[in-house]
Amino acid sequence: MVNSSTDKTANIPYIGRFAPSPTGPLHFGSLLAALASYLDAKSQHGQWLIRMEDLDPPREMSGAQDLILQALDIYGLHSDHPIIYQSNRSDIYQDALDQLIKDQQVFPCSCSRKQLAATKGIHFGHCHSVQFGSKTDTSTPFAWRLDSQALAYADQAGNISFNDQLQSRFSQSLAHDIGDFVVKRKELLWAYQLAMVVDDHQQGITHIVRGIDLIDSTLRQNMLQQALSYPQPEYAHIPVACADNGQKLSKQNLAPALDLENPAIQIWRALSWLGQEPPENLLKASVKELLAWGIEHWDIKVLSDIQSQPAI
Repeated sequence: MVNSSTDKTANIPYIGRFAPSPTGPLHFGSLLAALASYLDAKSQHGQWLIRMEDLDPPREMSGAQDLILQALDIYGLHSDHPIIYQSNRSDIYQDALDQLIKDQQVFPCSCSRKQLAATKGIHFGHCHSVQFGSKTDTSTPFAWRLDSQALAYADQAGNISFNDQLQSRFSQSLAHDIGDFVVKRKELLWAYQLAMVVDDHQQGITHIVRGIDLIDSTLRQNMLQQALSYPQPEYAHIPVACADNGQKLSKQNLAPALDLENPAIQIWRALSWLGQEPPENLLKASVKELLAWGIEHWDIKVLSDIQSQPAI
């Protein structure tokens, strides 16, 4: 059963990360996630890594990778190790999938969205009669799905849970909310969940600080960690910043790109939004000085039980 403890990484050196997708330039919401993960790592004398999640070419914007890395550099957020690009790691993901296939943790599925419409896209128990051996029809395009019933992922009530550092205990129904999710798509593209889990493991990630909009993914990633016998990192899901209309700041909602001319002011704003209360005399400080102050005074607990708040 997937069940996060709070002390499993207590004696392991902290390694955190920021993993943007090159679907557009960074915005204020991106800065909050990057800065929070950076400060949480550095305040605990840990390492902070950058990973480019460039696995979905149809959604990527030309030049976005360079824009993202330029912004992170201007904002003083530098990776402690060379940046890795998921588009270069297909062989590594295939090794993980091969292991899941060998262990009978996944099955091929050719179900269409129309076929899954009645369950709102949740796949639970379909296709199992053709999952392995000669009965698998490889002439029809198929995805690989994690078999959610292969291991004891859920508790007796059928729920999966984990303990978040900020959002307390988070639970979902295995059958109604998660099901048998995709790990490799019909288009032969790697699914976010598998690539994320494999990379976090290979990079030795111990702590993941990111927006609460990704909290649903955590339980799926916990399941894959269990299936692959990987250790489970600690998680802290910070609130998301919302525009005046209540929508979260995002590339899809056309959030404006980060101001690259005045990074220090934006970092001061981000520190304020994150509840760190930087003094007004730091409004004239440099990026380096602001980051140093943020590391010294970082307190992630002030964000506990907050799911969203307006952008400043």
